[in-house]
Amino acid sequence: MKTPTLQYMTYLNFIPNTRRYWASFQKSSGLSRMDVLAVPQKREEGWYLSLMAPNTKGPKFAWLDPSRLYCNSQALTDCVQDLLKPFKNETIDLVAGIDAMGFILGSAVAISLGKGFLAIRKAGHLCVQTLTQDYSDYSGRDKLMEVRVDVLKPGLRVLIVDQWIETGGTMKAAIKLVESQGATVVGIAAVAIENSEGGKWLKENYKYSHCISNKLQSQIDSQYLESFKNFSS
Repeated sequence: MKTPTLQYMTYLNFIPNTRRYWASFQKSSGLSRMDVLAVPQKREEGWYLSLMAPNTKGPKFAWLDPSRLYCNSQALTDCVQDLLKPFKNETIDLVAGIDAMGFILGSAVAISLGKGFLAIRKAGHLCVQTLTQDYSDYSGRDKLMEVRVDVLKPGLRVLIVDQWIETGGTMKAAIKLVESQGATVVGIAAVAIENSEGGKWLKENYKYSHCISNKLQSQIDSQYLESFKNFSS
């Protein structure tokens, strides 16, 4: 499990509201041992975020696993509905999800909207003609992304979904693939968008939604959640 930095702990000491918020949340949620299938009687805003699991395997992995919340049907439903709130007045023709975890959340969003789903793949998996785009992921590794060329067209309005946006490199590549075929990116959605350089750029240039409140953004950016304490034995 990632240990909070001295700078982060010092920061928390100057923001007592953060501690009070989580103490109140944990008490009201009734999820003191983080039962992944339990649903609190009173579902506070973003309650499902406390189901996300911390990294226990070291620095070559992402710092947390958001997909744990998908195991809880109410958590997944509430997450999807929260992501769609900013787009309730937007026309969306198609949902695109980014390989791989964006497939899960993106499919759930598409079903909720009653729209189709387009998979944006890591290169080399599709057996049809594709358009490719290079990018660097959150780990800094150079990769190649692809999308089929027989779906996107001018006038099509697309919502792009990924599980998490850390550096923004993956989402930028997906946007380029959609826009290069003339389709319009209505917006982007993810469980969280970190305030990295890339994350800020995306927020400034595209309509977006994520499930992180202003109270939690500092924890997301510090890459350590107070809720992780409930995973300690």
